[in-house]
Parts: sequence; C-alpha cells; structure tokens
Amino acid sequence: MGAAGQGVPMSTTGSTTNGPTESRSPGTIDELGGDLAVAALAVARRFSAGATMWCVGPVWTEHARHVAVEFVHPVIVGKRALPALTIDSPDPVAALRPMAASGDVLVLVGDASTPGARDLLRRADAWGLTTVWCGAGDRAPAGSAHHVLWTDGDPAARHDGSVVRLYHLLWELTHVCFEHAAVLTPADVGPGEVCLTCSDEGRPGEVLSVDDQGMAAVRTAGGVETVDTTIVAPVGTGDLVLIHAGTAIAVLDEP
Repeated sequence: MGAAGQGVPMSTTGSTTNGPTESRSPGTIDELGGDLAVAALAVARRFSAGATMWCVGPVWTEHARHVAVEFVHPVIVGKRALPALTIDSPDPVAALRPMAASGDVLVLVGDASTPGARDLLRRADAWGLTTVWCGAGDRAPAGSAHHVLWTDGDPAARHDGSVVRLYHLLWELTHVCFEHAAVLTPADVGPGEVCLTCSDEGRPGEVLSVDDQGMAAVRTAGGVETVDTTIVAPVGTGDLVLIHAGTAIAVLDEP
C-alpha cells in the first residue's frame, strides 16, 4: 500500500448513490456536469460520514497516486484534507480486503481492459464501498461501477490531461458540496424494491468461510452475516453470492 504521495467517452453512467444505472451516450466535458456533480455529492456524503478513499490503478498507477494526492492535500486555503490512500499491489483485492470498511470509497483509474477491474468493483460493492471508475479509450461496461467517468478517443488521453481533468473536477466538486452542509445528509427516499413476503432484497456478499453444514460467514455491506448456502453448494472462501432472507440463492459468476 502506498501513501497518498507514493476510486463513459467523455460520458458517465447517469448514477445515483444507490447503485449503478444505465450508461448515457457520449458527450463533451460540458455535458458531464450533472454526472460529475452526482458522483461528487456521493463522495462528499461518504467523506462526511467518516469514509476513507482507496485509489487503485493496476496499470495507471501514476493516476491512482495523483487522485490520492488531490484529495489528501488541502491546496486551497480553508479546504479540508480528506483521507485518501493508494493501493499499489499486484493483487488489489487481497490488499484492500482487510483494510476497506463499509461506507468507504473506491476510485479505480484505468481503461476498460484493466486487469481485474470488474472483479475488484464487484467485491467492493459487496463490501459496501461506493465505487468510481475514471478512464479513457474503450468504454467500461454499463453498470460496472456506481459512478463511471470516461473520456472518449485516443488512448493518449492517459497522458494528455484528459483523465486528470476528470478526477480534478471530481475533487473540486466534492469540496463544493462541503460548502453546502444541508446536502451532505441523504434524504430518506424509502426502501427500494423488496420481497413482499420477507422484505429482504437480494444483496451481494463475499464468502469468508463455510462449515460442514453449509452455513457460511459472509461479508456484506452491513457486516459479517451467517448465511445458509446449501441450495447453491458447493461454495468456497472468496466466492460472491446473492443473499435473500438469510440464504444464498445464487453464486455470482466471475465477470
């Protein structure tokens, strides 16, 4: 793990703080305002609640470090330093797993072919992290992260400032949100779609261990839960499962 110094075309998913949504059509930086604002508000709310930002760039390491520097360094007088660190590891899932807590933020920087990106983002979702993917070139699949900020065109965008501009704007707008304290507490929008019988929606989780009776300790956004896995057996440590009413009802396939 590195310290802060050492989380589609210019387009994004039109996202909310509750989860991924469908991708919008490509546009210009001027058309990104709304999507960047939504992402910044989600990040500001997480920081306000005590989150840490984890920055990962398996290939674009220099950008992951730059993101952490921006958020941790209060370069503007009166702005707050925000906790942000870089995960600099050949296995970011293993490196992040013991450190990230539900409510934290993951910023992934890289193109759509970034090794392990989908698996990392899916596990981060199961762990309760808000995910942001900044990149360029071929577009990341719709719904890959809660917030996808992307610049189209030449892969040289990695080097020409286009990607830097994305996360710079995210950083600046996050601080704008802090200037309006009233928006930092999410409104109570009520429950989402749930089972009418048991009021328990399907939720992702990562299996930590399984006993010989098929009962598993599963890490979810709400903490570690005991889950019955008998109907999807066999499952093992590290598998992602979909949980409903205390039961694993599906094993989530690897991307």
